[in-house]
Amino acid sequence: MSQLVGDSKVNIEDPRYDQETYSGRAKHFFLTTNPLNLLANDHKLNEAKMIVENYRHGIVSRPDMTLDELWGAKYLYDSAFHPETKEKMFILGRMSAQVPCNMLITGFMLTFYKASSAIVFWQFVNQSFNSIVNYTNRSGDKPITNNDLMKSYAVATTAATATALGLKAAVSKLPAIMARFVPFAAVAGANCVNLPFMRWNEIRDGIAVFDKDGKRVGESSQAAKNAITQVVLSRIGMAVPGMIIPPIIMNALEKKPFLRRTPWLNSPIQILLCGFFLTFTTPMCCALFPQKSSLPVAKLDEKLREKLLRDGMKETDRVYFNKGL
Repeated sequence: MSQLVGDSKVNIEDPRYDQETYSGRAKHFFLTTNPLNLLANDHKLNEAKMIVENYRHGIVSRPDMTLDELWGAKYLYDSAFHPETKEKMFILGRMSAQVPCNMLITGFMLTFYKASSAIVFWQFVNQSFNSIVNYTNRSGDKPITNNDLMKSYAVATTAATATALGLKAAVSKLPAIMARFVPFAAVAGANCVNLPFMRWNEIRDGIAVFDKDGKRVGESSQAAKNAITQVVLSRIGMAVPGMIIPPIIMNALEKKPFLRRTPWLNSPIQILLCGFFLTFTTPMCCALFPQKSSLPVAKLDEKLREKLLRDGMKETDRVYFNKGL
């Protein structure tokens, strides 16, 4: 029988599972990125928000509420509301939308990799989706201007399209299977451009950093750079299995008689393969780095470091920040 909430006090500000271990972070993100969270309507989301906010003020919404129900509400809340601004996130920008949206986009990119027009279109669609995700999950509470948003979107889309078209021409004389990997190279390259541009204001102005007790102690550009680097690596890691393994499988399947007789199955098979891999790689790569990342005071921006040292902190003490997703 599950324990009642009233029988113990739990800290719902931190995830249920130990975030110092990779397995704990993976369990956390399997729940947060669960696509089923998208099915929750506004009433369900607002109910989860009420349960969480009540508990933060020491109020248990129902006497018979169990710990599992409390944590279920907390994870549903986390999946839909920004951790810092507390605003409800646009549905396509939520991490729980990553698997269903990316499986479709990636599947079509891998299917239509031969025609230049199709390459341009699907890179455009992919970068549009990435821009929505990057903006929705940006770290910090600093608003991004429409001008900065359009610049980053244009640069990332151009970079992805140019990379894809350039590589398509470069591999034309290589074995046919090499052309299947062009979409992955374009996506990886664009991620290295899109995220830094999308979050440029964080690099310029810094993101909020906190001491071990959760007190805000300043803003750090170096923390922003670390956060963005970690997210870029995570995003590329998410793409690797779903954009590398399906092309190898499809290269073998297309030689089989059944697929020659039914070529229309090509796209559905690739979409399902991408969905299978993304179901696991999305939470597993989100978990590569702690959501609450940290830096020692010694590695912070000079002015902030000097301020913290004057305030009594040591160079070996650590400050914490939300890296974004």
